Amino acid sequence: MGTSVFVVGIPLARLTVIVHPSLARTCKAKKTGRLRAKLKDDDDPLLQAAIHGASLRFQETFRPEPLFIDPYAGCFLPPNVEKDMEQYPLHYCLATKFIDDKLLSTMNHIDGLKQVVLLTDGMDTRPYRLSWPTSTIIFDISPESVFKRAAQKLEGVGAKIPKSCLFLHVPLESSDILEILRRKGFNGNRPSIWVFQGLSVTTLADFDELVSIVSSLAMKGCLFLGELPVWLAESEVGSKSSTKQWMDKLFMSNGFKVEMIHYGEVATNLGKELASSECEYILFVAEHLRFSDDQMETWRREFQRIEEDADEDGFEEL
Repeated sequence: MGTSVFVVGIPLARLTVIVHPSLARTCKAKKTGRLRAKLKDDDDPLLQAAIHGASLRFQETFRPEPLFIDPYAGCFLPPNVEKDMEQYPLHYCLATKFIDDKLLSTMNHIDGLKQVVLLTDGMDTRPYRLSWPTSTIIFDISPESVFKRAAQKLEGVGAKIPKSCLFLHVPLESSDILEILRRKGFNGNRPSIWVFQGLSVTTLADFDELVSIVSSLAMKGCLFLGELPVWLAESEVGSKSSTKQWMDKLFMSNGFKVEMIHYGEVATNLGKELASSECEYILFVAEHLRFSDDQMETWRREFQRIEEDADEDGFEEL
């Protein structure tokens, strides 16, 4: 039985490794019967989906010319799982690379951007593996049970957040995610960037609620990017024009201008070939066009102050 290695340190030239089996890889959200059987020891579908995503990053790390290196994905994988040697599509890994690059380039080119919100499956290793600017605050919104399990695994392999950064978790199950984010220090008067990849949503209403939360908290001009499951689309998925119209309507209703990113273009820009043209996700980047609730409140207070100052000076109107 073949095995792979789990990286616990980078760069590749100085790897410290632990031998660990890897998982099969597929672009589609549904699992094959074989993979389902291998994950039978734990029936939590959210955990299975998170492990599946980790396995895709793990296998990409050890390709001859990987799109990215995830030195921690291997610690999440279950034992006694044979490696699937079949060729696999690159959609998920292309999206991960695209999001990684967009995150860091945006962070490094906009003054004051120190807030990152990751809407994830609970096993996103970006807080540990990306080179964050000093004083970055990273918020992770994900299932509580998966996040706790992942945190224990990461601690066990010595994964650490940069000392100059702060990492905070918000349980997906929280009754008021917006309020908890604020309570933990999120500031709607400061720039932020939001990522949606891996977070499980069961209905269109669930996703629309999340977009509404982002719209309330994100300043005008902030970015929201990630992968959206195709099945959320109300229109015919096979029609690119109708899917785009649906995306425009969904995001614009929450104050975002959205752009659909084609996986094939991402692959070409990275010098890769897409193994399959079919994928059950839509890669997107959306720009917020509205002021956040905090910005509106700041404006209201400033306007009130100006009015009060004018009254004190003997003017009834501005």
